[in-house]
Amino acid sequence: MAGVREEQRARTRRALVDRARELFAARGYADVGLAELVGAAGVTKGALYHQFEGKAELFEVVLGEVAAEVAEAVVLAAGAHEDPWDRFLAGCRAFLVASTDPSVARIVLVDGPAVLGWTRWRALDEATSGRHLVEALEALAVHGVIAPRPVAPLAHLLNGAMNEAALWLADEPDQLDAVWAELAGMLDGLR
Repeated sequence: MAGVREEQRARTRRALVDRARELFAARGYADVGLAELVGAAGVTKGALYHQFEGKAELFEVVLGEVAAEVAEAVVLAAGAHEDPWDRFLAGCRAFLVASTDPSVARIVLVDGPAVLGWTRWRALDEATSGRHLVEALEALAVHGVIAPRPVAPLAHLLNGAMNEAALWLADEPDQLDAVWAELAGMLDGLR
């Protein structure tokens, strides 16, 4: 019996996260109410509160999943290359491509900092794509591709530039190649 309850609990949680992701992506956090969320998931408000403290915690779970998917795309693209510089470039481009999806930009880059607050959002960002950026820069320094330097300031600058580019590209997806050309040129200056 306990196994059946756990399975039902997992299905309820998954339904809430999936429907919340769809609604938050389509309209944004502020324009989605609890009644709509539970209605879309086919559960009660009590079921939502059994799973999450409220809408903000549900959003944080959605944000974590989306950010992890972006980070996974970065790792997958980078991992297709042996050369550290090629890995770095592939990862940066993969981040832009993944983040160009308007639903990703809305959840991760627009609503994320607004709902969680800058400090909490920043920690999540640093634990996902930001961590991979730091690792890539450290590998470049170890392999002598870039001059040894403190990696944290450079990672924050590049992360900020790429996040801003991703926000813009969410509204201007046809500009991806132009943005990439500019970013690649900037990155090349690091070598």
